[in-house]
Amino acid sequence: KFLGLKSPVPYKFRKFIPQNLKYGMNFAYGGTGVFDTSSKNPNMTIQIDFFKQLIKENVYTASDLTRSVALVSVAGNDYNFYLARNGSLQGFPSFIASVVNQTATNLLRIQSLGVKKIVVGGLQPLGCLPGTTASSSFQKCNSTFNDLVVLHNNLLNQAVTKLNQQTKNQSPIIILDLYDSFISVLNQPSTNNIKDELKPCCVGISSEFSCGSVDENNVKKYKVCDDPKSSFFWDLLHPTQAGWQAVYNKLQTTNALQQIRY
Repeated sequence: KFLGLKSPVPYKFRKFIPQNLKYGMNFAYGGTGVFDTSSKNPNMTIQIDFFKQLIKENVYTASDLTRSVALVSVAGNDYNFYLARNGSLQGFPSFIASVVNQTATNLLRIQSLGVKKIVVGGLQPLGCLPGTTASSSFQKCNSTFNDLVVLHNNLLNQAVTKLNQQTKNQSPIIILDLYDSFISVLNQPSTNNIKDELKPCCVGISSEFSCGSVDENNVKKYKVCDDPKSSFFWDLLHPTQAGWQAVYNKLQTTNALQQIRY
């Protein structure tokens, strides 16, 4: 939306709105990761399989692919799942390395299918998500988690630099530095008219409920703040529209968005 592109049709609905296929396709499933997570939906490898099949069926042609941008989003679900399975802090760095290695494999595979321009998001500061900062009453980010995110982003930068050196005749893979953009907005919220930088706008009325919860009689068990535009986070995990707008305004000052446009 920020780049003036229409929202691509979800893969699941491709047959219901065929007239929108020309705007691209979204293969992502909420809650999924590079590997399997607690979500039963297909992981990224299978999502790329779906894409490959559509190319085989000529839904997208070689000429379509050369004029397209693939956005690869790794949002941290692999790490949530690692923690949910009681993964140790000591084992975290090697797990991060395996997530990044698989991401690099996926990027190379997408490139080999004929997509000329690929953008991959660096990881946002997971230690600042309200789900993590709730324990400090939304006062401060968790530096241990953020250090692990920095490791992920450093390894991703190294992997992408290496891929770009190996595939010099291809367009370079571009990294969106979400970490710095998030931190910059969270450190200077008033610049973007944000008053609540860490506190979520939509929360459950008690700890057993979350944003969007209803009881068996369909009675709302959550509350929404008066002015979502002044909150950076919508719920325990996701930024508001205003939050994302602020992040992309910040990204606008880097050359990544320019590289995507041209």
